[in-house]
Amino acid sequence: MRRGSLLLIVATSATLLIGAGTAAARPVGFHADATYFNNAAFAAADPYVMRDPRSGFYYAYSTEGADDGYYFAVYRSADLVTWEKAAPGALPVNDPNQWGNTWFWAPETYYNPRTHLYFLFYAARSDANAQAWFGYANFEEPCKIGVAVSRSPAGPFHNIANHPIDYNPYDPSYHDVNLIMGPDQKKPPATLQQGETAPLGTYIPMIDPDVFFDSSGHVYLYYSRNAYRNWVWDYDLGKYIEESNIYAVGLTKDWWNDPTGRTMPTIAPQYRGTNAGPGGPAGPRRDGWVRILDYDHDKQSWENADVNDYALTGGQNKDRRWEEGSSILETHFNGRTRYYLTYSANNWQTPQYGVGYAVSSTPLGPFHKSPTNPIFRANPAIGEWSPGHGSFAFSPDGAQLYYVHHGRPSPDDSQRRLYTDRLQFSLSQLDPWGNPELYADEATSDRPVPSGVAPYRISASRGVMSLRPGSTRTVSFRVLSADGVPLALGNPLNRLRVRSSDSRVATASLDANGATVTVTGYSRGHAGLIVVYQRLLADGMYKDVHQGRPHVETVSLRLQIRVARRSP
Repeated sequence: MRRGSLLLIVATSATLLIGAGTAAARPVGFHADATYFNNAAFAAADPYVMRDPRSGFYYAYSTEGADDGYYFAVYRSADLVTWEKAAPGALPVNDPNQWGNTWFWAPETYYNPRTHLYFLFYAARSDANAQAWFGYANFEEPCKIGVAVSRSPAGPFHNIANHPIDYNPYDPSYHDVNLIMGPDQKKPPATLQQGETAPLGTYIPMIDPDVFFDSSGHVYLYYSRNAYRNWVWDYDLGKYIEESNIYAVGLTKDWWNDPTGRTMPTIAPQYRGTNAGPGGPAGPRRDGWVRILDYDHDKQSWENADVNDYALTGGQNKDRRWEEGSSILETHFNGRTRYYLTYSANNWQTPQYGVGYAVSSTPLGPFHKSPTNPIFRANPAIGEWSPGHGSFAFSPDGAQLYYVHHGRPSPDDSQRRLYTDRLQFSLSQLDPWGNPELYADEATSDRPVPSGVAPYRISASRGVMSLRPGSTRTVSFRVLSADGVPLALGNPLNRLRVRSSDSRVATASLDANGATVTVTGYSRGHAGLIVVYQRLLADGMYKDVHQGRPHVETVSLRLQIRVARRSP
């Protein structure tokens, strides 16, 4: 489905220009028929993708999938669609500066090309600090944002400090109804009048950090106000709903400019202590924030999947709404700058969990939700459920936009997994505010690999192979992208097909690692070792990859095998 959409990406990871053209990063007329499909092979939740300019690899950081002893899985890919594990995990559990004890969620990593440092932002819960940071020892979801640093995108990362970012968002106008609720904290007051008898003021728990560097040089931290202690009266339903919203705050750049990586990020001065006032719990400085997205200011019915969960689950779950997992992109269209923000709504285990987006003319809003929401939703026809919480990523040549997110291959599978889907803008369909609509090609069937991955080439660890009858030698192969980045041959979506041109002279077999070939000599003579690159199709069959015009050629390599006379 095209809808007349074209993209032109300009040379910054935060900005794209929507218009009639494509980025000419490869030879004109070049073609490759390589495809991929979302096979849901990697455990992942809340994935964030960063392309490392030094290695050319894409790195994906995930809440789930790390080895024991680590928080956050780290995957890498040459082509954005075939992944491999890059490290046992990003953040060691025994990091000496670890301040959190559980709920390590939503990692995102940012590379500074000047200092060559990688910064990992993440959310975690610290029960030991609930009283000090939130004013109550029994505060149920005491979540904050931590920052760790490394000189490698694969880590290990280490916390800059033994505490989270010194940021204490505070809501002075919130009636803290939890203080007049029962011990299970699941049944709120029955009326608004009862709720308004609760004391004013609460500190805000934070999850799902997303750092945005805009083209003017400003830095913003977007985050989700965790639903706990945010009971909002719904006038349409006549009851309280506990909600998560998306907020933002400006950051200074001292941490970004520090070549040692020892400076923690700090919030911009205009937010420090700006929500101070009488009453409320004892605690740290009361800081300000900007509301980016919530339900009440821009209601969409698809976000109401869980508003009756208390009755439906016999009191096990709260009546809740979610708006979280944001990712933001700066665009330019007909001389106008627009900011597209994706977000996830509903419980991630609910069939109606999905992804919507909103658009603003400034980084801090106001944002307007798209009437076409959700753009990602459960689709039993393709075998994908609960798609959500992802991040924007560009193809290697910058000409295509993708969304890397989590989903589940069946409604009964509790493990979230990694998916990559194409996003496009429509020039022919505009929203009510004149912005191009954003739509998704959500698929588990075969799709072309991202543009700029090809042309491919195969390289070998040795050239001519000389053997004697009965002897063996090995040779390793790599399939390289157009940028010289090796593809993940251990991923079954990639495969080498190998054979000897004359099995009487020598035979060839591929080892389990998918990249090493063992050649066995049999009789004196010459033969060719032929290696062909293949991709796995969604139907389970492998297909040779072809590329080049006007003569479409198989991506292959031929090495010479020489079997000499046996030694006396």
